[in-house]
Amino acid sequence: MTTSALTALVRGTGPGLLLAHGASSDIQDSFGPLVDRLAREHTVVGPDYPGSGATPRAEKPLTADELADQLVAAADRAGLNTFAVLGFSTGSPIAVRTAIRHPDRVTALVLSAGLARPNPRLRLVVETWRALAAAGDPRSLAAYLVLIGWSARWLDERSATELDTLIEAITSALPAGADDQLDLLTRIDVRADLGAIRVPTLVVAAAHDQVVSSAHSRELLAGIPGARYVELDSGHALADERPGEWAQIVIDFLADR
Repeated sequence: MTTSALTALVRGTGPGLLLAHGASSDIQDSFGPLVDRLAREHTVVGPDYPGSGATPRAEKPLTADELADQLVAAADRAGLNTFAVLGFSTGSPIAVRTAIRHPDRVTALVLSAGLARPNPRLRLVVETWRALAAAGDPRSLAAYLVLIGWSARWLDERSATELDTLIEAITSALPAGADDQLDLLTRIDVRADLGAIRVPTLVVAAAHDQVVSSAHSRELLAGIPGARYVELDSGHALADERPGEWAQIVIDFLADR
């Protein structure tokens, strides 16, 4: 991977909180309104992976370990000695690798709509995602992402105009490094690391997630000693469907630490 530093949002004051976003996403897309809420209690550092935000694309295939190290380097630049890590989706196994590789720096983990490795159903989701992207029809890809990314109930409550606006927003925001990040998702596997995690960990599942199903969250829970579990009534897009609840769960868990 390129050695270019990840561009990062830095906001707020207080104990450190490092964000790890999902694949084919960026900090704003993955966390949205949570950033301002979390920054009231924490110094929030949100790096964008290669090919997302203003970070250049990688020159080589992405690896979880190098991404973990680059997240920590972003925390270093922000002056954080220790920090909790909030991972979303693919950011959750990246958060796990961060805790394993930097155990003296990580104080807690929150793994949201996350996974240890992609199961066959998730591999099919990603394979279809990448095929639609390769076909050069970004609107159809965006429509597919809307259908799998939000719960049916949330989508049923939107008007046709609102859905069209959402599709257009996704179409215009697809990151240049999306396929690089999705490729990493197909290869990632941190199951062997779960039993070695020694920091307080909260697993946040989305009950109606059609991207990373709650079965993945339960696998994380079963593998991490002492992990706590909470399930939100949401699809994968937690930041859109349940931003206030998600933020408060993170804040309360970290306050207890």
